[in-house]
Amino acid sequence: MINHRGPEFAEIIDRMTANFKTILGTQGRAYFLTASGTGSMEAAIVNTLSAGDRVLSISIGSFGNRFGDIAEAYGAEVTRIEFEWGTAADPEKVRETLVSMPDCAAVIVTHNESSTGVMNPIADISKVVHAESDALILVDAVSSAAGVPLPMDDWGLDVVGTASQKSWVAPPGIAMVAMSDRAWKAHETSTIPKYYFDIDQYEKFLQIGQPPFTPALSVIYALDHSLQAIVAEGIEEVLTRHAARAQQTRDGAKRIGLELFPDASIASDTVTAIRVPEGIDGKSLVSRARDEYNVELGGGQEKLAGQIIRIGHMGWVQPEHIDESIDAVEKSLADLRA
Repeated sequence: MINHRGPEFAEIIDRMTANFKTILGTQGRAYFLTASGTGSMEAAIVNTLSAGDRVLSISIGSFGNRFGDIAEAYGAEVTRIEFEWGTAADPEKVRETLVSMPDCAAVIVTHNESSTGVMNPIADISKVVHAESDALILVDAVSSAAGVPLPMDDWGLDVVGTASQKSWVAPPGIAMVAMSDRAWKAHETSTIPKYYFDIDQYEKFLQIGQPPFTPALSVIYALDHSLQAIVAEGIEEVLTRHAARAQQTRDGAKRIGLELFPDASIASDTVTAIRVPEGIDGKSLVSRARDEYNVELGGGQEKLAGQIIRIGHMGWVQPEHIDESIDAVEKSLADLRA
């Protein structure tokens, strides 16, 4: 451990901030909060909105619903567009809804819905939002940033929230938030009560190379290292690597006779959702792979429990890891059918 009020930490946080902004493609502001990915979503809400603000929530799964729930918890007037799980949001439906909401303050949306293995067309949604309103665009990029294309400034995104444990190749514990100038102006007039997540405190302390509160230093060390590694490799190479692992996973599932849950055209490049075959209990499949073959699969969440399995391929995942996972699924299915 080091003194997080000392010069060593100041050097680390300055380097991390610069690298994070480089990877996200933004000239805006960036902060590191000791919290989970949900903390980044909550920070996006409390730092840009006021109670009573009208918000359009776009949801295609569990985490999209969570984003809307957070906004409602802080008193926003939330209009929800919910799409069938396993599908992506339709930008034209977003347009139609925005036309009827001339006073919309923000659009909140999950980029990569890890509960269903679907990527939303964030660039197209952003174009629609900017064409039809002055609303802010707040993006939950917890399971997408650094794994799939997300050029923040080029796409006109106002807040991007993500977390250390996904494609950033670090343990959980650090929420990462980037803000545009528009978002910062909204922060200056936001009246939602906040303290720990008040981004103004993080900005003031960043100016002196410190965090406002005690950080998870061990995670900071790991994240600092991984941010440097991503910059050194080059974000385009990182994205290409993620796309290759995703295609390998999809091909592997098909090879053993399984179907993807979403259509391949909207399938995530960080997590693949696969339908559980008829006659197989999805929870038993997950347990079998873990207990017998030492492979941890993700199961379905909420209404998809027992219906799908999920294979994550975000971060530093090698081809042999995917092969091992597919092999474990195939063997576990054979065991359960025996």
